Amino acid sequence: MEINAIILAAGKGTRMKSDTPKVLHPLLGRPMLQYSLDAVKEITDLKPVVVVGYGADEIKTRIGDRAAFVIQEPQLGTAHAVQSASEILKNETGIILVLLADMPLLSSQLLKQVVDTHNESPGPVTMMTIIADDPRGFGRVVRNKDGAVQAIVEEAQASPAILDIRELNASVYCFSSEWLWQALDRIQLSPKGEYYLTDLIEIAVADGYSIKSVLLDDPEQAIGINTRIHLAEAETLLRQKVNQRWMLEGVTMIDPERTYIEFGVSIGNDTVIYPNTYLQGDTIIGKSCIIGPNSIIKDVKIGNNCQIFSSVLENAIVENNVDIGPFGHLRKGAHLADDVHMGNFGEVKNSYLGPGTKMGHFSYMGDAQIAENVNIGAGTITCNYDGEKKHPTIIGSDVFIGSDTMLVAPVKIGNGARTGAGSVVTRDIPENSLVVGVPAKELKKK
Repeated sequence: MEINAIILAAGKGTRMKSDTPKVLHPLLGRPMLQYSLDAVKEITDLKPVVVVGYGADEIKTRIGDRAAFVIQEPQLGTAHAVQSASEILKNETGIILVLLADMPLLSSQLLKQVVDTHNESPGPVTMMTIIADDPRGFGRVVRNKDGAVQAIVEEAQASPAILDIRELNASVYCFSSEWLWQALDRIQLSPKGEYYLTDLIEIAVADGYSIKSVLLDDPEQAIGINTRIHLAEAETLLRQKVNQRWMLEGVTMIDPERTYIEFGVSIGNDTVIYPNTYLQGDTIIGKSCIIGPNSIIKDVKIGNNCQIFSSVLENAIVENNVDIGPFGHLRKGAHLADDVHMGNFGEVKNSYLGPGTKMGHFSYMGDAQIAENVNIGAGTITCNYDGEKKHPTIIGSDVFIGSDTMLVAPVKIGNGARTGAGSVVTRDIPENSLVVGVPAKELKKK
């Protein structure tokens, strides 16, 4: 049967105390809502319907065409939210899967289990439940003496006896679409002025149906996020999951609890990650590398056998056998070829350093193209900005740049040339020549 999914994401998340819509708060670099979208994608090819309210435009912009959107206005509870999706799904047949966008730990396997249970025998509703000592605001599942589900009682309306129940509604449902849309019209307004989706359980029982349920073995998957504390709890669990996966793939982590790796990262085997390292975005790290400690690497491609020590790399390419740091900084457009050495407190921006090039400490290369086997002495900088435009510096192969050289772009340095310490280079340097001074001038060959 066709499976249409509805993801409820309309709430403001008042307890988050944030101007950002709750479902866009990041977890391991992804917005919270993305986890629900990914889980649903594994079980149905149909585009999910996301019900939005607060921050609707911002959510639509961030998520794009990965979902269809409907606006719940005003926001009158979960049943009203599902009913808002009827403008898209009311004529669809099959199964309606409903879940909350603030439960990012729900796996696609779990959602599939709920769907499969619903398909096993006819019935209008299948729900997911958990057993937990901490109710976290979930409604209580009320059963009769035979164990059949009779109702879900919201925490705000529960008596002391009901509050003692440890079986909780985990807010994941499968509905038969033909039954759902007519049943929604029969829900009564609660004393709080909302229409509760949980009332459908009593309506189905009154119609003579039995309610199927799936008990979640791992209550951690049902963590709902309402506060920043919950957000931190969920991120800790996600980080543990990611780190354990990479360790099983052959990556060594000296201290997994202090290692942050986002979902889009790829790491080769025999790489060692030291504490306080952050691997973010679409970073790719090759085999047998040593990364960290205290490094931040985002959207960087790193080859094999590299060492990155206490450095920051972003939007860059690092080829094989490269060592950087400590306290190196690769900015956008930096490209270090094989066997490059970049010393401490070096910075490279929008520049290529050719194979075997050595860049000393306290140096800056911006908008430069540097050939192979170049020595860049300590304190060397490219003066690439004239106050209006950026200009290039081109350095040939086998060049020796003396310490504290200033290369005033645009400038070209020929193969085999040398600069004396403290030179200020303001014009092109011919091949195999030596220049010194301020401004730098060529010394006559003996």
